[in-house]
Amino acid sequence: MPVGHYRILFMLFLFSGFCGLLYQVVWVRMAYASFGVITPVLSVVISVFMLGLSIGSWAGGKWINKLQATNLRAPLLLYAGTEAFLGVGAFAVPTLFSMWNNVLLNYGEMNSTGYLFHSALMISVSILPWCIFMGFTFPFMMAFIKKAHPNAASSFSYLYFANVVGAMLGTLITAVVLIELLGFKQTLLIAATLNFGIALISIAISRFYRTPVIQDIPGPLDNPLSQTFLSTADQRRICTVLFMTGFISLSMEVVWVRAFTPILKTATYSFAALLAVYLFGTWIGSYLYRKHFAAKKVLSEDKLMSSIAVFALLPVTVNDPRLEPGVLTVLSSIFPVCAALGYLTPQLIDRYSAGDPCKGGKAYALNIIGCILGPLFVSYILLPFYGVKTSFLLLSAPFLIFLILYYKENLFKQEWTMLMGALALFVFFRTWTVHLSFEEKYAAQKGVEVRRDHTATVVSAGTGIAKQLLVNGIGITKLTEITKAMAHLPLAFCQNKPESALVICFGMGTTFRSMMSWDINTTAVELVPSVKAAFGFYYTDAQELLNNPKGKVVIDDGRRFLARTSETYDVITIDPPPPIETAGSSLLYSDEFYELVKKRLKKGGILQQWIPTCELQTFQAAARSLLNSFPYVRALPSVEGWGAHFLASNEMLPPLTIAELIAKMPEKAKADFMEWSALPNLETALTPVINPKPALEKILSPSPDMRITDDRPFNEYYLLRRLLDLKNKTYYTFRRLPLQS
Repeated sequence: MPVGHYRILFMLFLFSGFCGLLYQVVWVRMAYASFGVITPVLSVVISVFMLGLSIGSWAGGKWINKLQATNLRAPLLLYAGTEAFLGVGAFAVPTLFSMWNNVLLNYGEMNSTGYLFHSALMISVSILPWCIFMGFTFPFMMAFIKKAHPNAASSFSYLYFANVVGAMLGTLITAVVLIELLGFKQTLLIAATLNFGIALISIAISRFYRTPVIQDIPGPLDNPLSQTFLSTADQRRICTVLFMTGFISLSMEVVWVRAFTPILKTATYSFAALLAVYLFGTWIGSYLYRKHFAAKKVLSEDKLMSSIAVFALLPVTVNDPRLEPGVLTVLSSIFPVCAALGYLTPQLIDRYSAGDPCKGGKAYALNIIGCILGPLFVSYILLPFYGVKTSFLLLSAPFLIFLILYYKENLFKQEWTMLMGALALFVFFRTWTVHLSFEEKYAAQKGVEVRRDHTATVVSAGTGIAKQLLVNGIGITKLTEITKAMAHLPLAFCQNKPESALVICFGMGTTFRSMMSWDINTTAVELVPSVKAAFGFYYTDAQELLNNPKGKVVIDDGRRFLARTSETYDVITIDPPPPIETAGSSLLYSDEFYELVKKRLKKGGILQQWIPTCELQTFQAAARSLLNSFPYVRALPSVEGWGAHFLASNEMLPPLTIAELIAKMPEKAKADFMEWSALPNLETALTPVINPKPALEKILSPSPDMRITDDRPFNEYYLLRRLLDLKNKTYYTFRRLPLQS
């Protein structure tokens, strides 16, 4: 095979890896819209993605020798067919997600076993076939390379390197460029075009291989390991290590996400940056392995294992809040372990397979099976019961155990292995006894309550009026009059006497509690079970309210709840999680979301949407979506002078005076509104909110297309416009400026 063809195959696999991670990024986000913004949805999409790769890699390796014809073209033609099929998935998966979303509405709350099971099943049915075909690509291409040159026994690492480079680029370019500029649908169209292009180029190359002609290939693909005999014990050891490294690496990724959230925050780019560093480290590791392999100076397994035992502990070591770690610090801390695993994984698979696609598929499948089971084990067992630091330690311990079990003969003979092993033991016990996680920092404070579940770590902190709620270390809300106004303002503006209300995003329960002061039927929706459980920390009357037959708190995604309930409400009030750029938050600001809201409002019903202080263009886009969806919109500044309460309705909002608003409020509601206020009376508190109103169009963007939709989540993807136009650093405070349309 000519060297030029190897380079082309490298680029084909690079673009294939690019498309694979593009699909994963977009599918996760689309799954949120269809199945709810909850951790199990993320876990299922990633697990099914990896499951498909595992099945495809294993089955493809077993079948390829039977499927291929005697001529050399067959594996490459099968690879072309696989890529073409993946291109079809770009159009099929969104359609399947939408179809199953409607089916699942009958399965109860999002926290119910029935919903979790059936949603996982529907997600699997939607994406598993395409993921299996992604898994086929490795053994099919390995089979072609092997037939083109039987001595090319390191073909797995060659393809693995290309795939990882493409995956890293796919993650970054998709998250930073494509979605912001083009939206989800056109981004998927680009991936489909690339898949079809890969298929056509593969077919074109196959025309040069009508007969099995073998040509010499320069060095890098000639593998001396292909002549090495592996004992049964060696094969078992390699398989065990591959499974456990896959299990531990993806488990650690889940722990990193929760542990680093106080530093990386909750923007879409945070997870993308973490994944990109993970893939970059894997890329560098596989590159170094290829380079060392060509020079016949491959690092020994015991050296790598002892190094990984140390590197695995770096993230928990630097993530001590007393050290005040920054974004670059925590991202850099995961690079060494990712690079070491990126070196070890292809080395082990090359040794095990010696270029055989069947053995390579089996070995890679074992690694991926570990990748599937690890995140599930961590999400549902380790993190809920043991927390971040203990999870870190338990996941790093197997590398020390492997070192003792499998490499004990070299442990005291190799200077590097002995030194790194001793260092790993020292760091392990020091971390256990000395270092703190953010969870432990909060838990050590007097009066703080820490709750964990499969979704998040919830911290309730503070005393008196200074109480606050943190989820994964991020401040979600505090005791503030703003959240009371989210209930009282829309209820007071109702033309008829309100009878029912819906609160989306329960938080500390302030808005729910204020709604209940009107003595009306009130339903609140919350994603995180532990947030509901923390209600009693903030209010002494919490249990009384929960026992009240007129009050109900549902664990569900707010958007999904609107789709599945048949009830209608006089008021629906929403306080999306801060900041407005939070990943997934656009699903509570989009045109499509407001269409759902309108179906659940009674005649004359009012939506209250809170839009906090944010970038000017984001504020304009959020306001534009509301105005496009409702004929009558009124915006009021908050009682604290930042952000805005938008009131939207299908009916004209009454032009009430302050006195008229107060007259409509029950005495208990008036007392609730003034519970924490230092002002003398309610009229004084409402005066800065209810003022003469200029036209709402004055704060809207000149472009009606600049709005938030499910396909174009304008508020979540902002990096390019901020980098390219520094003027967009302007923030809209909406201070003392109520508006009317």
